[in-house]
Amino acid sequence: MAAGSTVPRRLIGRTLKQLREQSGVPAVQAYKLIDVSAQTLWRIETGQPGPKIRELDVGALCQLYDADEDTRAALLGLVAETKSPGWWHNYGSAVPNYFDLYLGMEEAACKLTTLHPNLLPGLLQTPSYRRAVIWAAIPGMPTVEVEQRIEISAKRQQRLTEDPADFSVTMYICESALRWAVGGPAVMAEQLRHIATVSKLPTASIRLVPMGIATPLPLIVGTFTLMEFPVYTGTRLTEPALVYVEGFTGALYLDKPEEMDQYRAACKTLRATALSEQETRQLVLSIAEEYE
Repeated sequence: MAAGSTVPRRLIGRTLKQLREQSGVPAVQAYKLIDVSAQTLWRIETGQPGPKIRELDVGALCQLYDADEDTRAALLGLVAETKSPGWWHNYGSAVPNYFDLYLGMEEAACKLTTLHPNLLPGLLQTPSYRRAVIWAAIPGMPTVEVEQRIEISAKRQQRLTEDPADFSVTMYICESALRWAVGGPAVMAEQLRHIATVSKLPTASIRLVPMGIATPLPLIVGTFTLMEFPVYTGTRLTEPALVYVEGFTGALYLDKPEEMDQYRAACKTLRATALSEQETRQLVLSIAEEYE
């Protein structure tokens, strides 16, 4: 999958920083070489949007750091891809700034593991459910922008139809998310039957965490998505796994080893406590009948 400029930019930055640190070259020597400020070098090395990444600069830094030819070639090949916007950039302001990065990472990921205690994951939301969520969060949003966000959700969901060798997602959903009548009974009935259908796709494993289990872990951990990535096409480089945590007004991206360990441990607990895929499908359809 194409990832717009997000992953290539991050791979270039991370690799250049590693090369600089391994070579022992001071940062001041690096940013003076390519005639940028210390702040701009930091933004490049951390994969931030904004700074223009040029082949000439990357080549010069690779020479300064005494990078091997394969690494140099891989980085120069990635520079062109930083100039290719992702499909979601066509939607302009309909994509919040914090979510722009997420869409690029989701597009590049080969595996997602996600927990949703209260609302259903975007990869599962029907247009009616999504519309109800948007208007609850931002009542004054223009209809045109609402419909653009629904289009974005539909495009994201196309990943569920990919080859499972290229993409898969495990979704842990608390039963309480199914009991909350977002948009009303008719919307929820349609939504739950859609979940049952998606649960049969080879790319999607959907498992409910039932109400009444002994551990309150899902309530403590909250909504998160653990993202894992393949080796980037044509290179030996890969984006390390990270965790995305979305809040009401923004988001966090966590990638420190101790943070990853905690979330992987949470995933292990969820696997042990959630219903099986078949049990989940049966309960989802049962609740759908209640709404009907």
